[in-house]
Amino acid sequence: MVADPSTDSRTSLDPERLIFAYTPVEDPAQFRDVWAGFLTHLEKAVSRDVLFFPVQSNAAQIEAMRAGRLHIAGFNTGSVPLAVNCAGFVPTSMMARSDGSFGYEMEILTHRESGIESILEIKGKTLAFTSPTSNSGFKAPSILLEEEFGLVPERDFQIAYSGRHDNSVLGVLQRDYDAAAVANMVIDQVLARGVGSRDDLRVLYRSETFPTTAYGVSNRLDTDLAKGIIEAFYTFDWEGSALDEEFEESSFIPITYEEHWGVIRRIDRASGTSWGCR
Repeated sequence: MVADPSTDSRTSLDPERLIFAYTPVEDPAQFRDVWAGFLTHLEKAVSRDVLFFPVQSNAAQIEAMRAGRLHIAGFNTGSVPLAVNCAGFVPTSMMARSDGSFGYEMEILTHRESGIESILEIKGKTLAFTSPTSNSGFKAPSILLEEEFGLVPERDFQIAYSGRHDNSVLGVLQRDYDAAAVANMVIDQVLARGVGSRDDLRVLYRSETFPTTAYGVSNRLDTDLAKGIIEAFYTFDWEGSALDEEFEESSFIPITYEEHWGVIRRIDRASGTSWGCR
């Protein structure tokens, strides 16, 4: 279900400097320090320089890997199928908690003083999505709201695109949006900046658990180099690291696209999402 390693010498990649990109966030550069320790570990593991590249959008991240400019990446949940099918992304690992659990839920939030107390009350209001490629920020809420509550975007409520999950959370806190659909793992990251508290928010809906950001490599990388990169994720020492401080997880675990992204592919098919390359 993922692209085979490239055997064409004209397209295969064996760069002296590797480029890594984390999934788009409000301020991509702020995660440079968060990933610095891991990238130093990776540099030692593969004996190459590794550069952190801050991306502004899912589309830009996918295009960079498709063009061969991006070699290692963390793609957000909803972008993974398109990255796999269009950019040659090979998902290999995911963050997990100390008990082995992983993933997140999609939550639909409103401000506690919005006057909205149930999901049906978003009718006639504005619900913020992040971007059309996002699972929890667009595809899952669009499908689930219609299937479970008969609420159809643009017919029963207006939509606004915030661009990123943290923008959506901030938009609810600042009362720019009546409600927003977000990945709940982002909420506490935003609140940690001192911009609000959980007491300011009301959860109107919580979904089943979805897989989180997938980390992996371009299928165009030299096979031995790719193996070294993948192994570095599993040998990284989390304890006391910046990743340990930023995320609730404590290790990287092996994953497969076929198994772990089955639920996401089902949502994509139900929503009519195309994985075709543009």
